[in-house]
Amino acid sequence: MRGWHGAAEPRGRETLVRNPETTMAGKPKLHYFNGRGRMESIRWLLASAGVEFEEKFIGTPEDLDKLKNDGSLMFQQVPMVEIDGMKLVQTRAILNYIATKYNLYGKDIKERALIDMYTEGMADLNEMIMVLPLCPPDQKDAKITLIRERTTDRYLPVFEKVLKSHGQDYLVGNKLSRADIHLVELLYYVEELDSSLLANFPLLKALKTRVSNLPTVKKFLQPGSPRKPPLDEKSLEQAKKIFRIN
Repeated sequence: MRGWHGAAEPRGRETLVRNPETTMAGKPKLHYFNGRGRMESIRWLLASAGVEFEEKFIGTPEDLDKLKNDGSLMFQQVPMVEIDGMKLVQTRAILNYIATKYNLYGKDIKERALIDMYTEGMADLNEMIMVLPLCPPDQKDAKITLIRERTTDRYLPVFEKVLKSHGQDYLVGNKLSRADIHLVELLYYVEELDSSLLANFPLLKALKTRVSNLPTVKKFLQPGSPRKPPLDEKSLEQAKKIFRIN
């Protein structure tokens, strides 16, 4: 089921909205549970753009049912982001909107095509890592081996080659874009899985350092930020209860 992945927050803990116009004129409001899952890339992108946001955590199946029943979820799934008077769903649509709004989507249609192509490749690897906690225990070692192989043989070499081919600081147009932000987020997940996997990719390590030192990203990487930790067993069980996954 899409959108389940992350840790649950106790019901009732949320940032309060003072009036109906707050979300339209003020901060984006993120509806998800208190974990990474499919919302984390949205958090990364907003934070990198220097945009403050509020989060209303889904803590129980009833919280999710309420969003479904009041018509807030077009396809009955989260994540959902309230922004500019809209209730946006579908992760890629949300990311596209944010990237366009905050000028992180290239200068023309050709740059956007490159950014899309790169980010779709990143999403493939990110998905493998994201769903790893759902893997049956007897299959987990094989899945981790496959992720390691795909990381070092298929995905990271592509982005290392791109950076080497033009010698610039960022993947597209020598300017920070969503592609760089998504890639650096992914590199952090790869390091959590196995820190040795980046050893043969010096340009990617340099990109990770470069982006991580941008003031907005540096703030997001500090303790106490909205960035979420890796999923643990307790949080996984909570998430399964919220989404009624057996």
